[in-house]
Amino acid sequence: MVVVVLAATGVWNPFPGMWEWIDRSEPISEPDVVWQQRIGGTPKSVTIAGDTVIVEQRTRVEARSLTTGTQLWERKADWAAVAGGDRDPVVAVGKLLVKGYELLDPTTGAVRRRDDAAVAVWTYRNLLLDAHCGQATDCTLSAWEPRGTKPLWTAFLPGVHTGVLADNPGLLGTRRLSATRIDGEVAGPEAVPPLLGFPVDGRVHVVDTATGRVLQNVEPGRDERLAVVGGRLLRISATSRDGGCYFAISGVDPATGREVWRRAGVNLRTADYAGCVQRDDPLGARNVLIGVAPDGREAVIDGYDGRLLQVGAEGQKLLAVDDRYALVRSADKRSILGRELSVDRDRWSRPAGEKNGGALTPYAAVIAEDKPSRLIAVEPRTGRELAALRTSANALAVGPYGMIIGEGREIGYVRWGVDGSGAPPPAEGGAPGANPGGGHPPPSGQGSCGPKRELCADGG
Repeated sequence: MVVVVLAATGVWNPFPGMWEWIDRSEPISEPDVVWQQRIGGTPKSVTIAGDTVIVEQRTRVEARSLTTGTQLWERKADWAAVAGGDRDPVVAVGKLLVKGYELLDPTTGAVRRRDDAAVAVWTYRNLLLDAHCGQATDCTLSAWEPRGTKPLWTAFLPGVHTGVLADNPGLLGTRRLSATRIDGEVAGPEAVPPLLGFPVDGRVHVVDTATGRVLQNVEPGRDERLAVVGGRLLRISATSRDGGCYFAISGVDPATGREVWRRAGVNLRTADYAGCVQRDDPLGARNVLIGVAPDGREAVIDGYDGRLLQVGAEGQKLLAVDDRYALVRSADKRSILGRELSVDRDRWSRPAGEKNGGALTPYAAVIAEDKPSRLIAVEPRTGRELAALRTSANALAVGPYGMIIGEGREIGYVRWGVDGSGAPPPAEGGAPGANPGGGHPPPSGQGSCGPKRELCADGG
């Protein structure tokens, strides 16, 4: 009894290190992570921003060192979003139902720029957009370099769609395939597309992100849904006839209004078959779409010119896609295939179970395995294993040299190759990193312009 009382009152500790051991968290993976930290609450989002990790929680945002996990700063905020590349990241933060935002330095938390009137903010790897509305039908859209102090351009819009939180309100593009235990924003901010589609009062305003020109102001037809993908305005029709839905896709050049390509019979999974009403954006990512042919096979379609970049075999299932690669579950559900879209061929294969999921990022393909629970990271083109973890944690963020995983309030950093399985992954042609303009050089030989150079000034 005396020992217990003395220990409890702090007069004497007969078991040095015992309380530290009791408070210590169990490792969230095997092999162990480089560092592991317990944060104040379950994270809403986690993003690797240069040498820091930005953790968004319900009422606050904090930054931690990517090297050690040590907290660098903390701010009260209801929403947070990262813009910029590896060398020029910034953190936009704001409060619920309050206009304006602040741009913070991710390392110090210092305010780099403050805005008191914006109603919405969109964050990209090479651009930040914000919207100001004098009245509900009188809005100005402005584009900024992530660390810029003057707008690159401004454009007039007769309104913008905003939600409760001001960060990244929905635009008319694609929705990504999802996977259990892999966060939907695991890849971090993407490069801004060449065109964006803003929904305003039932119409779609198509904005050229290079110049700020509003190229189109279009109202969809009764059976149509509009989307802006790969530098084209897509008009997707779904007509109810003979007890089924008949689909057609038209790719329009917004600058001229001319139809560039058309495909019939491909289901983009935009309709719920309740009268063929289209309530969802098409599945896809970046410049590509995912469709289902009449025979049930899944296909990847180039949004720019309508080419079939991949047509799966019967029974195969797409798990993830971008405009360079695809992850496919084999028809026998025993393996995952890595495919390169530009050549439409399998690059690698690895054993996998029926319930495994995957995601593609600029730095790694992430695979979540079940029974046993594991997270695997591989190079998208070669399939070379970068990390293999026995863990029930989720993949939260992927960066050039590792990824953040988390379970509950615990987060940890996994560095590629720390167990001797390999060196940090070079992107094909060099180590991944930002170019002087803040963008990320893609690992394929097609360059940063997209499949048809639609992201470059001389595109098309």
